[in-house]
Amino acid sequence: MSTAQHLATIDLLRSREFPAEHGRSDAGSGGPGYHIAELATCDEPGEPAPGGAAQDQWVADRDGLSSVLTERWGEPQWFSLWSVSLRAVEGGEDIPEPWAALSAYVPDVQLWQADGRWIVLGIPLGAEDLPFRLVAAVTDVDPP
Repeated sequence: MSTAQHLATIDLLRSREFPAEHGRSDAGSGGPGYHIAELATCDEPGEPAPGGAAQDQWVADRDGLSSVLTERWGEPQWFSLWSVSLRAVEGGEDIPEPWAALSAYVPDVQLWQADGRWIVLGIPLGAEDLPFRLVAAVTDVDPP
């Protein structure tokens, strides 16, 4: 998919009402207060190997989309989800969605806020048992 297609998906998610129940949608998944979409994915778990040229391409794709989003809404905030995951796993803290789901496989995200909603962009680097993905979320739930 192209950057234009990714932007169209993000704009669609921004314009949609949030679903009343957790579940799947045509763009990914959602629930009360959030939508999550896989903008791009590769088919094979663990391929390409983290740190390789293909990982560099995923980072470049994310950064290209991030540049366009930055033109719209200003510089993003970088937010580490590692500590959120740790708080949930080791501390038993109840993390709200979509942050709980994202923290399970995305180490950090870029955040923009527009029109009362957070726009979230990340890639699950280093998850060898998962395929590479470019993930976006739109939520009105503040980061934990």
